Amino acid sequence: MEERIERLENLVSLQDRTIEKLSDTVYDQQKQITDLRKVVERLAGKLRDIDEALDQSGGVDTPPPHYNG
Repeated sequence: MEERIERLENLVSLQDRTIEKLSDTVYDQQKQITDLRKVVERLAGKLRDIDEALDQSGGVDTPPPHYNG
């Protein structure tokens, strides 16, 4: 009986460590996701700015000055 209890205690201890490691991993991944979202939002803003600048300048539809067509 004592041996069974000790084995169960060891299993619980192992599960506690595993849960703690998983929790740390989830925390780290969430931090990475948050950081990546910030980067994506910044890049999306820059793309919007570029798109607006192209729209205001006539965009890519304006032929270059050396175009003879």
